[in-house]
Order: sequence, then structure tokens, then C-alpha cells
Amino acid sequence: MQSLDDKLRSGELYSCIDPELQQRQQECLEVLYDYNHSRPGETKRRVELLNKLLANMGENCYIEPPLHANWGCHTHLGNNVYANFNLTLVDDTDIYIGDSVMLGPNVVLATAGHPVDPELRRLVYQFNQPIHIGNNVWLGAGVIVLPGVTIGDNSVVGAGSVVTKDIPANVVAVGNPCRILREINEHDREYYWRDFKIVRH
Repeated sequence: MQSLDDKLRSGELYSCIDPELQQRQQECLEVLYDYNHSRPGETKRRVELLNKLLANMGENCYIEPPLHANWGCHTHLGNNVYANFNLTLVDDTDIYIGDSVMLGPNVVLATAGHPVDPELRRLVYQFNQPIHIGNNVWLGAGVIVLPGVTIGDNSVVGAGSVVTKDIPANVVAVGNPCRILREINEHDREYYWRDFKIVRH
């Protein structure tokens, strides 16, 4: 018989009405409640709670509460990850986030989907596909990343984008659905925004 973890990671349809699934999700929600109700000065406790909640977390990571997660235990963080308010992790299967990633407010990373067929949805079926976010990626405010998407190293996804397909490394991508706008170039190394020149101190 297929284990719960195998079922969640298989990519195949399964029913969400499962007592073991619901019990394990409840355990995640208890830790999440403690994290979201911690005081701003309780930095050590917040790190402890994130280490308890997440699959793994590198060094120097910070997530602004409130954080929302289906499981938590399927999310893997590299080093130096920063997430602003209202990060939502629909991590019914694995989410991999690389080093030096910045996530703007209200970012949603959703690994779970449901069939279009109404009868299967009535029976509460779903499927999961992992999300991979490379190193040094910036997702702007309100970005939504859908199941099975990979975003390559160094890329920037503009605010409000809905990412339905893979984004390669070293590009700026925007829109709904998200499309490549251009490659990161020499202008970006000279100007930090519009015609505002970078001055290195």
C-alpha cells in the first residue's frame, strides 16, 4: 500500500479526505499558529519554530509573519532567504527555494492542483507537482507560482505575475501568464531602477 508521503509526491490524483493527512496537517497548523503569534523580539524562538515546521532551512533566513502553509514540512530553504508578509506555501509536495532568494509580500507558491472535471472535484481529488526556485531569485509582490514550475538562477519575476511555465535563468519575466520580458543585461549592472545610477560605496 502506498504511504501518505508517496501519495503526496506521486503526481497522481488522490482524495484529500484522509484521516492521516488531516491529522498531520493539524500538527503543522499548531506550529504555524505559534510562529504567527510570536512577538517581534522573539527571534530565537522564531528560528526554532521554523526549524520545527520546515523540511530544512539554511542559515540567515527570515520570514515575516504571518506565514501560511499547508504542511511546512515539504518546504526546503537554502541560505539567506527573505520572505515578506503573507507568504503562502501550498506545499502538499516539495517546494525547493535556493540561496539568496527574496520573496515579496503576498507571494503564493502552490504545488497542488485539482482536476477540471467537476465530478472529480466534487470527490475532492487533487494532484501535486513540485516547485523549484533557483539561487538569487527575486519574486515581486503578489507573484503566484503554480504546480510544477521551475524558476532559474538570478531571474526576477515582476509583481502580480502568475507563473504557469518554467522561467529560465538570468531573465526578467512579467505578466499573467508570466512571459520573459528580457535578459538581465549590462544596463542592470549600471542602473538599479529606471535611470537611477548605481553608486557603490
